[in-house]
Amino acid sequence: MRIGNQSGQPREQKGGSRPVAVSFLQRWAINTLAVLVATQIVPGIGYDRDNLASLFVASLLFGILVTFLRPLLFLLTLPLVVVTLGLFVLIINAGLLYLVGSLVKGFHVDGFWPAFWGALVISLVSLVLNTLTGTGEGRVRVRRSQPPDKPRSDDGNGPVIDV
Repeated sequence: MRIGNQSGQPREQKGGSRPVAVSFLQRWAINTLAVLVATQIVPGIGYDRDNLASLFVASLLFGILVTFLRPLLFLLTLPLVVVTLGLFVLIINAGLLYLVGSLVKGFHVDGFWPAFWGALVISLVSLVLNTLTGTGEGRVRVRRSQPPDKPRSDDGNGPVIDV
């Protein structure tokens, strides 16, 4: 069975040229790599080396929670997010990472501070990798344009400064 649009072509993301499955796999790989970096950098976050699947399941569950649960938590805690100038979003991410650590067997988060620093590392690594690969929603464009040609009056007087 093949999922596609009416012309039989695979579905594509809005505004993108990659099929949905390829984009999903690329984002999952980036998220998995970010979680792996966090397990290596942050003491208190880890996974069973014998069970690599726990890392993949943890990164998948973290991605699902960030996609579906974080917007709801963001909306419910909007006053705190505004008062803290957005820093409370890090607390939300830490809570979600801690939840993943308690749900996935073989992946552990030892407390709030490891979850906080781990969520920060995951966010930064994901930001860098999404920017480098062009996967994320954000786009950076650098435009350089020439200043418009001004009509030149060659009367020889130059600019006038009144004192």
